[in-house]
Amino acid sequence: MRIGVPKEIKNAERRVGLTPASVRELVAHGHDVLIESSAGIGIGATDAAYAATGARIVDSPEQVFDGADLIVKVKEPQPSERAMLRADHVLFTYLHLAPDPDQAYDLISSGATCVAYETVTDAAGRLPLLAPMSQVAGRMSVQAGAHCLESPQGGAGLLLGGVPGVPPANVVVIGGGVVGENAIEMAVGLDASVTVLDRDVGVLDRLAQRFGPALRTVYSTATALDDLVIGADLVIGAVLVKGSRAPRLVTKDMVAEMHAGAVLVDVAIDQGGCFATSRATTHDEPTYVVDGVVHYCVANMPGAVPRTSTYALNNVTLPHVLALADLGASEALRRDRFLRDGLNVCRGNVTDAAVAEALGLDAADPLAAMSA
Repeated sequence: MRIGVPKEIKNAERRVGLTPASVRELVAHGHDVLIESSAGIGIGATDAAYAATGARIVDSPEQVFDGADLIVKVKEPQPSERAMLRADHVLFTYLHLAPDPDQAYDLISSGATCVAYETVTDAAGRLPLLAPMSQVAGRMSVQAGAHCLESPQGGAGLLLGGVPGVPPANVVVIGGGVVGENAIEMAVGLDASVTVLDRDVGVLDRLAQRFGPALRTVYSTATALDDLVIGADLVIGAVLVKGSRAPRLVTKDMVAEMHAGAVLVDVAIDQGGCFATSRATTHDEPTYVVDGVVHYCVANMPGAVPRTSTYALNNVTLPHVLALADLGASEALRRDRFLRDGLNVCRGNVTDAAVAEALGLDAADPLAAMSA
């Protein structure tokens, strides 16, 4: 199969779909890999490094899309990339379609087969291709939040862990999944005062056993959210509903009651955000202020650490790329129901129920759509 990797063009996105090591594996399986020139520069992978593994270096994204059957990316295709998609293309990348109808309708119109990393599952019902980026984003959320709490960034002028004789910052994490757990690990490690809210008692129990008295666990109710968010110095939104738009758990009124210089970090912004006052920002302009509260809502947080992120992502995506290439997309998706959970759009149909509901569309059966 011909596999294409274009250079990412989203703002400040320096990750790349395949590392040289992954290309070497694909070439060893007899596949032809096209890499856009300088696609790997953000992770320190030169064109020469890719060529040494057997890749063909091409000069433009048009050459990648024209010459490839399977397109492997990191972030959702931007409008210029969506215009190059064909009905015979297979696209494998993060999509996050629920809050992005423009992208969804472009993918539907293209007729392409589009598999989203973030909805691929495993036998335990987890999201294994989302997990490594959730780990990165969770850890980064505390770094970003601590930076935003500094006075020059508009924050309250607090050191996250305090010092002897001065109390630490009060950190509230909404959601105890992969993002939340990694945020907690970092915040606890910096000696902050940390509280997590979740509606799954099993999750709270697991976190309590792991972190002990360093973490306060609270069952999430509207009252608990109201009380804890309003009093927080740093709130990290770590909510995820597979395929769906994130619920808006923090209201405008709650933000208005927070103290000046408090910070909100919305890791759920890729799925629309979990704060009512959230809007997507970029690494170039990562923050804005509402009612005196600093908002950090960068939609591709792991893009700031592209080496760590790309290698972590390839560790989990490569087996699926090999399956799609070795078997062909239709056969790979038929054989593997967990990979098939990643199928979001196929031949003009939305095939993920949560995405379809978010967009107000009818969902097609994945197997039926593939056979259409």
